[in-house]
Amino acid sequence: MRKRMYGGLLATAMAMALALTGCGNTSGAGTENGTQPAQGEDAQTAQEQGDGQELVLYTWDLMFPDEILEGFEEETGIEVVYSKFDTDEAMLQKLSTADGGDYDLIFADDYIIETAIEQGLVQELDPSKLENYENIDSRYQGQFYDPEDAYTVPYGAGIPLIVYDPELVDFEITGYADLWNESLTDSVALVANGRVITGITLLSMGESMNTEDTAVIEEAGQKLLQLAPNVRLIQDDNTQNALLNGEASVAFLYTSQVYAALQENPDLRVVVPEEGLGFGVIAGFIPSKAPNSEAAYQFLDYILDAENSAACTQYVGYYSTNTAGEELIPEEVSQLLVAPEGKTMEMVENVSQEANDVYNKVWTEFKAACD
Repeated sequence: MRKRMYGGLLATAMAMALALTGCGNTSGAGTENGTQPAQGEDAQTAQEQGDGQELVLYTWDLMFPDEILEGFEEETGIEVVYSKFDTDEAMLQKLSTADGGDYDLIFADDYIIETAIEQGLVQELDPSKLENYENIDSRYQGQFYDPEDAYTVPYGAGIPLIVYDPELVDFEITGYADLWNESLTDSVALVANGRVITGITLLSMGESMNTEDTAVIEEAGQKLLQLAPNVRLIQDDNTQNALLNGEASVAFLYTSQVYAALQENPDLRVVVPEEGLGFGVIAGFIPSKAPNSEAAYQFLDYILDAENSAACTQYVGYYSTNTAGEELIPEEVSQLLVAPEGKTMEMVENVSQEANDVYNKVWTEFKAACD
């Protein structure tokens, strides 16, 4: 997920999405402006207390604007050490190897966080240490990966969609099934998330993105192999560039990439697939043996501040999960996000080991066929 671009929130879309994905009802009315940064002597004291400390932040590249990282360092005196991973699975492997140590704060996708929690790699959250906790939009809490909101703070959410160039495609694309159209040979760009791509293939078959029926997963794998001739590239970083430079005529993109593509070329068409939609949440958590968990709390509280949250949302390009921050996002930014309406939505969730093995096999075979 998760690469940088820009964006905001269309609240009606998210309200509909979260109603369909079983949100909890935990409190989160939100404060109007959040906690203001320390000033004068208070700021100096906070900075002196943080001098010499580090916050090891582990997430994807370009998940926070420089102004946020630099502002946090200036306000607290805590140096941010930004460590990057390419995939959720790579993050989990390193965190597991470190036995829940090495990193102070991690931002990752919902399903992988559930696994990290199950493996005892995440410490319980103490909301009393977060003055801006009430700014969290409660619609993004109570999700399957953390039903009691005991471990995580949501940071952003997204719905991947199809985007295509009508100048290069001679028919109207209405859903995932159209990606298999023979006229699209060597012209489709895909993000590199195996469960998501296999998931939309399953949706095109009328199946759940989370089916554990291995025969159905294998069938999806065979259908994916039929898609391979149409695939131009598979990558997570700035996938929209292939569409913008004409290398691909169609792309399946993350929310932030959809926005970035439209910003560069408003004539592109965005498709809300008729078969249904995937939906996901990015959240932050503190590892079980974080060297500096107090610094992690300070950073979480800093980005939960309304103004800071709005800055993060406009930079990273996913739907805002902060009610106070959402109010500060310019309308011209918010209205550029596509608002899927009237479609069934499903979050990618963890499955049994047997099913997961087949998903991995199917994805590996598909990537090999696309090379």
